[in-house]
Amino acid sequence: MATTIWPAGFYFQRVVMRKVLSIVLTLTLSLFIISGAIAVPILFRSLYYLQIESLNLVEETGLSRETIKEAYDEMMDYCIHGGPGSGYEFGTGQLKWSQWGKTHFDDVAKLFLLDIRILEISAAILLVFIIAKVISKKELTGRFLDHGPLFWGPVVLLSAFVLVGAFALIDFDSFFVKFHQLFFPGKDNWIFDPNVDEIIRILPENLFRNFAILIVLLILIMCTLSITIDLKIGRKSKSKQ
Repeated sequence: MATTIWPAGFYFQRVVMRKVLSIVLTLTLSLFIISGAIAVPILFRSLYYLQIESLNLVEETGLSRETIKEAYDEMMDYCIHGGPGSGYEFGTGQLKWSQWGKTHFDDVAKLFLLDIRILEISAAILLVFIIAKVISKKELTGRFLDHGPLFWGPVVLLSAFVLVGAFALIDFDSFFVKFHQLFFPGKDNWIFDPNVDEIIRILPENLFRNFAILIVLLILIMCTLSITIDLKIGRKSKSKQ
């Protein structure tokens, strides 16, 4: 009797673990894709530099390209490497700023750090899984409706982004306000006076719209790639059977 129950119990545990691992990897992949897409405009400043001309920032502000780049670089240095309590000095180059305005960038720095940490942790989990799969040469996760985490992660993410993206495309102004109300609850320090905090002069709303479009495009590309890989895995599995 014991020899009969033991294999059945082991099989049950294995099935449960594969389902749990599938859920974990589905959520991890979703977080990796979204945090990775958001990290691109944060880490690659050339994406901002390219828009200095396309957004006519020199003509609109009366500032030189060098002054704009210096202000942007100092602000981003603080948001990425500094933040409150880091000892890193906040600055906006030759542009004026206030303590009121700085408190917003303190909040931004926290969000940037959170995104980068999520990207690092999710990437580490996925890397461990890939290594374990290569070493074991076995399927470590279960498949639901003939699809695995590479399919369901993007599907979960895309389902949410269809609604958010539609809202942003229909009325970006309202989306912009709702975004700040969500991520900076109870605060209005993101509303700048350009005469006091001049950094806002080189951060027009169209810039954030362009970055939002870029993030959505990157998410679509990564989701499409992930789903394509899952479909190929499914076809190979069927051919072996």
